[in-house]
Amino acid sequence: MTEQDTTVDHLEGFAEILTEVCATGRRLTREERDALRSRGDRAAKAGIGLRSLVRAHLSAAQHVRSGLSRGAAEHLLSAVEQAVDAFAEGHELAQHLAVRQEEAHRREFIDDLLHGRSGLGRIAERAERFGLLLSHAHAVAVAQGRESYGDGYEVTRTVEASLAARFGNRRILLTTKDGRLICIAPADEPEVLAHFAKQAYAATDGGQVAVGRPHPGPGGVVHSYEEALNALELAARMDLNEPVLYAADLLVYPVLTRDRQAMADLVRTVLGPLQEARGGAGPLLETLTAYFDTGCVSAQAARRLSLSVRALTYRLARIHRLTGSDPTDPVQRYTLQTAVIGARLLDWPAQPL
Repeated sequence: MTEQDTTVDHLEGFAEILTEVCATGRRLTREERDALRSRGDRAAKAGIGLRSLVRAHLSAAQHVRSGLSRGAAEHLLSAVEQAVDAFAEGHELAQHLAVRQEEAHRREFIDDLLHGRSGLGRIAERAERFGLLLSHAHAVAVAQGRESYGDGYEVTRTVEASLAARFGNRRILLTTKDGRLICIAPADEPEVLAHFAKQAYAATDGGQVAVGRPHPGPGGVVHSYEEALNALELAARMDLNEPVLYAADLLVYPVLTRDRQAMADLVRTVLGPLQEARGGAGPLLETLTAYFDTGCVSAQAARRLSLSVRALTYRLARIHRLTGSDPTDPVQRYTLQTAVIGARLLDWPAQPL
């Protein structure tokens, strides 16, 4: 079927309207404009582009002009302008509605995908429409910055354009959820999420990206997404400032908190005596955190705390006296460090155990 064949059905009555308007010199009536809008709407729903339709209307107008008198032809341009404007309005409104409906379907799918709703089989079936084959394993990366981001934001468009330019159509899904950027990619293409992390970190002006582990099937996306979210939450609680966090590198923390009561007992027993110090447990706990985070190098820990090495050494000795555990002793250090991690995870001493 030719382009002319696809547009001719949507020109019905157009020539007659032009002829009548040119003969009388009047403007198009409301009924005529409504009819043209309806035809534009139907043409858009039939998938016919506006450019070819406008060209067809102009061609039809030229044919009408050949049969008009000189006086009547003077009104033709105005009549064509009114008619094409009404037709284009109907076409554009239908297009905008279709876009909004597609966006709504996409958002509904993403919500179902990331929360495991609507049945895994149904999700897998719908996923193919958006370029995902959920029979394969996928991993999810989540980026957050100082601001919240939506699908139409410049940050989102920048990252999306970079991914498209680098990888093209590789069954990648980039979206947003709760103000964060989210990238879902096949597990056998880790370079995709690495590139996403780099671009998202730059676009969000130093935000933080977490990457979940690869998991198979529709439920695997949910699992990987939750791991990435948990990594970001853990980073906030533990003051982990690395630009990119990998859930696989943080598995020790869920293990430590699996038995919350046992961890609370450890923190209370090992670090509880620090509350007897002047100023409470906070400064000494901060000292232990800096000491362990710097690999137990006193000079680096002192610089981080803006202390002299002598002052840091005094604090470590004070901790030893209060807790009975020596932070500089390799054997006793492990118990103290585990308790410090537990304190950060449980937000102690701000939160009572």
